[in-house]
Amino acid sequence: MDRKESIEAFATHVSKWKAAFFRKYGMDFVMGSRGGTRLSDLDGRKELINLHSNGGVFNLGHRNPAIISVMKKSLDELDIGNHHLMSAERAALAKALAATLPKGLGKTVFGVGGGEAIDVAIKLARAYTRRAKIVSFVGAYHGHTGYALATGDDKYRAPFGPRPGGFVQVSHHDLAALEEAVDADTAAVIMETVPATLGMPIPTTAFMEGAAALCRKRGALLVMDEVQTGLGRTGRFWGFEHFGIVPDIVVTGKGLSGGIYPISATMFRDELEEVFHEDPFIHISTFGGSELGCRVAMEVLRISQEPAFLAHVRSLSDAFAQRVGELAGRSHGYLKGLRRLGLMMGLEFGDEDDGPLMTRTSYDAGLLMIYANNDKRILQCLPPLVMEEGELDEVFGRLEAAIGKARLLKPGLALAAMAAGVFGKKGK
Repeated sequence: MDRKESIEAFATHVSKWKAAFFRKYGMDFVMGSRGGTRLSDLDGRKELINLHSNGGVFNLGHRNPAIISVMKKSLDELDIGNHHLMSAERAALAKALAATLPKGLGKTVFGVGGGEAIDVAIKLARAYTRRAKIVSFVGAYHGHTGYALATGDDKYRAPFGPRPGGFVQVSHHDLAALEEAVDADTAAVIMETVPATLGMPIPTTAFMEGAAALCRKRGALLVMDEVQTGLGRTGRFWGFEHFGIVPDIVVTGKGLSGGIYPISATMFRDELEEVFHEDPFIHISTFGGSELGCRVAMEVLRISQEPAFLAHVRSLSDAFAQRVGELAGRSHGYLKGLRRLGLMMGLEFGDEDDGPLMTRTSYDAGLLMIYANNDKRILQCLPPLVMEEGELDEVFGRLEAAIGKARLLKPGLALAAMAAGVFGKKGK
């Protein structure tokens, strides 16, 4: 199908409303050729530099040659395997993951996506502690599946019915609120190391240490959602390493796929495995830990653990920070600053119109960037970790053009909103 036929078929058979949304905002891009940090529309009419990476799926770029090579070779030898049987590929990947984690976190359950992996973490916590309460944070996002959805905000869950019992939320990075919520019935506290959907607020070491200590004191498990921050994104292999804490359960996904084969993992303390003692088949995932996916993930681990790779992430992060500072100075106050932990970054603007507006003007300028849905002042910036510093001239040339266009459009946007009564009537 050509581009027009693809859009029509998508609207008819996949999502009428998504197609309408993209048409409305002039962003009806259909992925065609892709490689490295870039992707092109199906008809080649537009190229984008990817500064979102699908939340870290494309940490190693699009169609990374090393990942593609492993996948091609594996297809000559393997299929997805059989989840009922033992697997050398799953065993090798689980052993390799354990080697990246603090001592004692030696067990893994594999899944297909991050939401499934979060569900596993919550099931483990409840079964092991024999407690019901799960504490998460307002504005966080852990996935769209059952228990994962229950940890999130009402706007994602409410259309599908009431929140299941036992799930509560507290204000983000508020240790006093967390201490009040975590009690004798709390099975786990779950948090993202850096919550992307909330706009990349970077936690303090004091908060992270306090949260970990509180969990130990109250007998609750600490679950770290590293779906986006893991695998080198922050300049260390796991984001929680920056804060000197040891979680009980760690969840990863997205980038573990190499952008090629979906796979996720829930890793946990050895003693939690007693949950499966009486019935080791009490949790299964038909496609979780596919043997093809395990081979791909092993290559992801090999690349992402290399000291030179992690040093490159830190160096590129510093280069981004310098360029953002320079650009902020030329933006007449429009660009306020940068939130970052390695290449887990968010560009900060003045109000909630700016993120959506910058998403559109960045697209027009040839950059794929997406605003943080729970803090629309923030434009997420997650470039592939393999981006070279030599690409930054082009990136920041395009970003400066996007900011210039947004500044021109912003007054008209505000007037239109006022005319529509968005800001309320005078005197209210």
